[in-house]
Amino acid sequence: MNGSYVIEKKPLVSKIHHTDDLEESIESAVSAIGGFENIIDIGDKILLKPNFNSADPAPASSDVEALRTVIKLLYEHGAKKVILGESSTLLASTRRVMEKIGIIKVAKEEGVEIAVFGDKGWKKIPVKKAFLSSVELAREVFDVDKMVYLCCLKTHNLAKFSCSLKHIVGLIKPFSRIGWHLHGLEYKIAEANTVIHPNLLILDARKCFIAGGPSQGKIAEPDLILASENRVALDVEGIKIIKSHDGNSLNRDPWKYTQIRSAVEHGLGPKNNNEYTTISK
Repeated sequence: MNGSYVIEKKPLVSKIHHTDDLEESIESAVSAIGGFENIIDIGDKILLKPNFNSADPAPASSDVEALRTVIKLLYEHGAKKVILGESSTLLASTRRVMEKIGIIKVAKEEGVEIAVFGDKGWKKIPVKKAFLSSVELAREVFDVDKMVYLCCLKTHNLAKFSCSLKHIVGLIKPFSRIGWHLHGLEYKIAEANTVIHPNLLILDARKCFIAGGPSQGKIAEPDLILASENRVALDVEGIKIIKSHDGNSLNRDPWKYTQIRSAVEHGLGPKNNNEYTTISK
């Protein structure tokens, strides 16, 4: 399904002003680029990947109500089973992080299976790029019909920014991440993204970090919900949102950041602003 949300062969990014009705806002964002029906077939098993690297509140981690809302929408549009999967930082137990935030309770209430990545092992996938020869991905990725990302928007003290491209880190074997952060992190993020292609990206940008991050930072409140199927286009729009706020730490053109530049070089998205379409409401 990668590439399905397009107009005139250009990827779409919706940018919707959040209303008091979160469900309406998220559904509007996805509908603007084609709708849930464009990715979900009746009976699909879907892996929903939020951001719970730590137990810090949004925008450091995914907002609990946003997560609950996406789960409900996936079921309403035909999903047979939703699996909520994540692997937190090496410094914390993933299940304890989820318990502290309240995710275990939400999962029980909404009929969702919890997957702590690593419990079923890891699968080595060849990458064969300059910085990565291979990656070890959670086996749950290969046991579903579709994958949906629920992303946060934030600056990051090592990766410069964290949105949908960096979201893949939670799918990688934790021990490998140590080496990633020691050398070539931004290049490795882009290279790893060449072996996995989520079907839908939802970005909760009601709040974001415009400096600091990933766990704590200077908060702004753009009050936006974004959706796309293209990681490069979505992340460029995310960077633009951060840069629109005074006091932000991103002082470069979005296309100049290594994550973006490298992802473009690997064919993961548009090369400039003219090669994707933004739908704003």
